Amino acid sequence: MPNKRIKTDELIVNLLIYPHVLATGVTLPVEMLLAGEAFARRYDKSVLALNTQFLSESAVNIKSRAGITMMADITLDSELVAKSVLPDIIIVPSLWRNPRPVIKNHKKLVAWLKQCWQQGSTIIGVGTGVCFLAESGLLDNHSATTHWHYVEQFKRDYPQVDLKPDFFITQSERIYCAASLNALADIIVHLIAQHYGKEAAQNVERNFSHEIRKPYEEQRYLEGAGDRHADELIAEIQFWLRTNLTTELTLTEIAKQFGMSQRSFTRRFKAATGVRATQYWQQLRIETAKELLASSNLTIQEIADQVGYQDQGHLTRLFKKDLHITPKDYRAMVRKKLFS
Repeated sequence: MPNKRIKTDELIVNLLIYPHVLATGVTLPVEMLLAGEAFARRYDKSVLALNTQFLSESAVNIKSRAGITMMADITLDSELVAKSVLPDIIIVPSLWRNPRPVIKNHKKLVAWLKQCWQQGSTIIGVGTGVCFLAESGLLDNHSATTHWHYVEQFKRDYPQVDLKPDFFITQSERIYCAASLNALADIIVHLIAQHYGKEAAQNVERNFSHEIRKPYEEQRYLEGAGDRHADELIAEIQFWLRTNLTTELTLTEIAKQFGMSQRSFTRRFKAATGVRATQYWQQLRIETAKELLASSNLTIQEIADQVGYQDQGHLTRLFKKDLHITPKDYRAMVRKKLFS
């Protein structure tokens, strides 16, 4: 068993490998994390050094679904694991088709995952790899998702898990579940922002994720958070804001429309959501503008109108502040990636 959490100058990421693993579920997160670290290090030499390790239960050489032989850096049977520092992040990739035979032959790996989580590791399960987490009991009475093809079998095997098949991402404390490789990429961008900063995450997103999907925070199911907070009136206002982006009403007038004073609205919105109402509304408009730039032929002015900004220059200033790029350049970048 690895040692307990010790503060180091490294970000230690273990990627599990086992027979029939999908190689892309291992290689993609490594490449994204390396890109995030490299970008951050350009501006700050003191950022955490990334230390990625392939880990298997016992075999050194593992053949992936694609027939690629992958070599484990460490195995559970090795003394190196017992002496090593607890990993900060563990990624459990998807397997091809039925994962049950592999899980049945990897009981030590299942137990190791549970021990690591109990001592502070963050764990990401991907597709059918989520079954490893369910097998360990870590997902009992917690939310999870998995690949759409395996939903019904998952429900039969793990009825105690609160499966959310309509969500591509779920988060329960330090456990993330991704239904697909694209969802994993969104989680990795989210974690890069946490460990290497927002600008590093945006740079990786531009180069790997094409910036055409909704951001992590908007597509996940987070236990006890998001619009699922206890303040029903604020949740109602959030829904109204999402569906009335072109309104000319101010937030003060919207609060009054819902029978609240500006002061009470400001306080309750921040308490319920964790962000200021102005910040929330502005981000809604920016994300909608990004989607329209990627998927429509509307002019920049028409898009500004649709998200509630009569002045095209205002939208441009917000894009440059938040994304360090103009709406015009953003559209060109996204379409080049989409159609090249």
